[in-house]
Amino acid sequence: MDFLTNPLNLVTFSPLVGVLLLLVLPSGRKNLLRWTALLVSLLTFGLSIWMLTQFQAAEAVAPGELHLGLSLPWIQVAGWNITYAMGVDGLSILLVLLTTFLTPLSILSTWTAVEERVKDFMLFFLLLEVGMLGVFLAQDLFLFYIFWEFTLVPMYFLIGIWGGPRRIYAAIKFFLYTMAGSILMLLAILYIGIQAGTFSVPELITALPGLYASGVIALGAQMLLFLAFTAAFAIKVPMWPLHSWLPDAHVEAPTAGSVILAGVLLKMGTYGFIRFNIPMFPDAAVKAAPWIALLAVIGIIYGAWVCYAQKDVKKLVAYSSVSHLGFVMLGLFALNAQGMEGAILQMINHGLSTGALFLLVGMIYEQTHTREIAVYGGLWKITPIFGSIMLVVSLSSMGLPGLNGFVGEFTILLGAFGSQAIGSPWFAGVAAAGVIMAAIYILYMFQKMFLGPEGSIVEEIKKHGHALRDLNWREIVIMVPLLVFIFWIGLYPKPFFDLMAPAVEKLVEALPQIVH
Repeated sequence: MDFLTNPLNLVTFSPLVGVLLLLVLPSGRKNLLRWTALLVSLLTFGLSIWMLTQFQAAEAVAPGELHLGLSLPWIQVAGWNITYAMGVDGLSILLVLLTTFLTPLSILSTWTAVEERVKDFMLFFLLLEVGMLGVFLAQDLFLFYIFWEFTLVPMYFLIGIWGGPRRIYAAIKFFLYTMAGSILMLLAILYIGIQAGTFSVPELITALPGLYASGVIALGAQMLLFLAFTAAFAIKVPMWPLHSWLPDAHVEAPTAGSVILAGVLLKMGTYGFIRFNIPMFPDAAVKAAPWIALLAVIGIIYGAWVCYAQKDVKKLVAYSSVSHLGFVMLGLFALNAQGMEGAILQMINHGLSTGALFLLVGMIYEQTHTREIAVYGGLWKITPIFGSIMLVVSLSSMGLPGLNGFVGEFTILLGAFGSQAIGSPWFAGVAAAGVIMAAIYILYMFQKMFLGPEGSIVEEIKKHGHALRDLNWREIVIMVPLLVFIFWIGLYPKPFFDLMAPAVEKLVEALPQIVH
């Protein structure tokens, strides 16, 4: 397939069309700039749907086999065989779709929230989309690293320019944390590429077992390589205790930035584990599984516990991500089909539910300019549409049966209970307590903000001669697609499992027999 018409390239780089258009448009035409970015992001979503129609999940026959693959010689110097290699399979297709789905919704949410430097904001946002899509589609380690690091730049500026009062601190902390882990990953990438003579991920998955068996890469070195990749991915997830950058980044980021940060950027870390760590270092993954599971369970309980103490509703939602992503890591390192499939689905669920929560918090913040839970109260009778949607999304986040969160968490716990790699059902048992704790902090937040007598913020707004309004048509348009998927995955998740199942099954079959 021609380079310019390959679906992978069209999906990845179509946001650059918007970037070029924005560069020539006048800065003062704010609505024109917004519509341009929105329409280009919708075009990208449409192209990703077209890519999905070209995707045949059942054709996967090995962990390294990809669909719509594209591989071109790129850098070949002194034996370095670096290729421009792109591909999609059951491990990444849903994450690509999630990225292209959330981006236009996030841009639409900025219509009245971002008034300063609109042109620059939209430029950075579309560039961020290119980077995120590249991460999920790159099939060469060097190319993957370029996209991985590239995402730092637009996100740094989105937080640092359009964020809250402590935005500079949060942006620098986000940048330094991620960069520190990435340096270790880069060293590991260089070592692997030099030893194997290629940076191609499918080729490495095939070649590395022979290199381990022959002693070219010692078993001890395999564990060190695993840990180097883990450093980068665990910070991005973020796993406890490497999570401290996340609440600052979320609280200070603009609403659209928080949605993309929670919905997509955190998934780059969990995706890295299932794309690189597990298939490339299988023996190390099996040895590390109980320890990763332990950190995941601590993150689940810690994140939920800390949520209950939060006074800022946005920080509460931020800490809930630590808990929810703990479930994803537990499922991945169950190293069986149920756990991994549940983890991939939960990545999507978290992007939908937590992204929706950040959008809703942003919508009420636009009116009240405060996120303090204590000043709210009685919002449901004042804003019934807002309250009803918040209730559904909150129940989705805490895993109510019939909604998307339940399917993912149930499948993860099922995989963790039966995991030979983790070695104990107690991990799953303790993680299940995190579901109960999620119900506590979610219902506490909802009760404080939406039920009971009217809070002081309502009276404060009345003093200024106007009242709280319910969601307008634009805000409803943003939320309806998210609600559709929340119910769809909760009631009929089979199409989503069908997309990922063949690739996951082949990945599990390639792991050492102890996990079967």
